[in-house]
Amino acid sequence: MAVYTDVSDADLAGFLTQYDIGTAVACKGIAEGVENSNFALKTSAGDFILTLYEKRVEPAELPWFLGLMDHLAAHGITCPRPVAGRDGATLRRLRDRPAAITTFLPGVWPRSVTPMHAEAVGLALARLHRVGTGYAPTRANALGPQSWLPLLRRSREHPAVATLDVGLLDELEAAGHDILATWPSGELPTGHIHADLFPDNVFFLDGHLSGVIDFYFAATDLLAYDLAVCVNAWCCAEDGTLDAALSAHLVRAYAAARPLTPAERASLPVLARGAALRFTLTRLYDWLATPAGALVTRKDPMAYVRRLRTHQAIRDAAAYGL
Repeated sequence: MAVYTDVSDADLAGFLTQYDIGTAVACKGIAEGVENSNFALKTSAGDFILTLYEKRVEPAELPWFLGLMDHLAAHGITCPRPVAGRDGATLRRLRDRPAAITTFLPGVWPRSVTPMHAEAVGLALARLHRVGTGYAPTRANALGPQSWLPLLRRSREHPAVATLDVGLLDELEAAGHDILATWPSGELPTGHIHADLFPDNVFFLDGHLSGVIDFYFAATDLLAYDLAVCVNAWCCAEDGTLDAALSAHLVRAYAAARPLTPAERASLPVLARGAALRFTLTRLYDWLATPAGALVTRKDPMAYVRRLRTHQAIRDAAAYGL
């Protein structure tokens, strides 16, 4: 989440006339994240989230994201549910950008991950994958493996690239070629994945998982890749080291709810390397391209470079707790 586009009181008041959720009481920008402009919206009817979709999100794909969230929420996954206006539409425009209001989920995200958090996330991810099979539309992963080397080239061509170590870019390119050469293809189960299930996208309340948010990277891709994204996000320290105990809690909880195939187990090390590379490259590009003055928290790409180096030394899924 982030804020790139401000919304005035007059803009908001006019926008809310299209809904039956009362009038605005407060609207505060949310600075965490890097993608869209998000606001904590309080109205006379309750709490909501207002999102303005910025340039990286393809407007034509927004109905897919909102439809997936609605499907998951209707089938027991605690996630934001799009709020329909008086005309029945959940997607409209504000400040010349696509915009939507979703329900608010209580809770806080964990600043320090414990085995309880890891188990809860593993189970939630498996349930999301299972429930997602009932949502028929598909969406190709725009940030899948085919995008990684082109994204690295865009970073190389960015005017701010002079601030970076060229040796690091060469290291990432070599890693990308190595990962792509061994990337699993049609032999692994596919389905709808969250693709961005970081700790700040999962809320806990009174010791229980209370919600999963931010589905705007969701796609149809390898299910075990989504698990590898979670291992990177939840089970690795900032210095890149893997917490094998946390990983075992997360992966085993997932596998208990959706058993992994032998091919998925064997592929977990390369999937973990690919997940680390993907977030290295998007963070790297955002680090270079984030405009000055944006209310947004830039994320250090080196945290994922260090994860990538750790996964490169792992060749057996047993290291992750399987």
